[in-house]
Amino acid sequence: MTAEVYQFPCLTDNFGVLVHDPATGATAAIDVPEAAPVLKALEERGWTLTDILVTHRHGDHVQGIPEVKQRFPKARVIAPAGEADRVPLVDATVKEGDIARVGSLQARVIETPGHTIGHIVYFFEADKLLFAGDTLFSIGCGRVNEAPMAVMWDSLLKIAALPEDTAVYCGHEYTLANAKFALTIEPGNARLIAHAKQVEDLRANGAASLPTTLGLELAINPFLRAERPEVQAQLGMIGANPADVFAEIRERKNRF
Repeated sequence: MTAEVYQFPCLTDNFGVLVHDPATGATAAIDVPEAAPVLKALEERGWTLTDILVTHRHGDHVQGIPEVKQRFPKARVIAPAGEADRVPLVDATVKEGDIARVGSLQARVIETPGHTIGHIVYFFEADKLLFAGDTLFSIGCGRVNEAPMAVMWDSLLKIAALPEDTAVYCGHEYTLANAKFALTIEPGNARLIAHAKQVEDLRANGAASLPTTLGLELAINPFLRAERPEVQAQLGMIGANPADVFAEIRERKNRF
């Protein structure tokens, strides 16, 4: 691994994340949910902010940008092309397949519409790091706000195709609540049961449940498992279109 990653809490349940390139000294913030924790993290690490990589336009991901830019005016704000008009102080836009550079580090941009229509995620392929914003959570996924359910399912399939040893950083600490819901979908999933207990212990001790790995999520996250016969059987949807199965799971989560 060449990148250094530092994760820290912001707001009530958001995460701030810094990605640092030791070779050049460049540092990116993945979104800026809140300025003060980001500035504090940079000071603690002795890093200079050079880039802000925005996943989507929601206020709890971008509201801290203006204050952080006052401290680091040369930091580039890189935003999804489809949402740049609603992100503060944008310097550059990116779309599917583009490369966002942080010093010598390179992140491939993957468009993942669903939570918002222009949502993107950043995949640092050389280091197998995914910054998923609010598209994918540990044992969960973002609420589908601005696209048909099938579109969000297709977005999750893009993520599911990445290497299983990819480390996944998400926008929120939702894992404990997500685990409780997931157990209503797969009450017999032994790996889910075991991981839910681990998460309960972590949270009881004030520790973060993230990052997760894609391989773990493929094994325990019901939103990535809509094609699995055991999930379909539990829902009474054997042989159904996986996009429809996903939609049923998401609707159940909305009501949970």
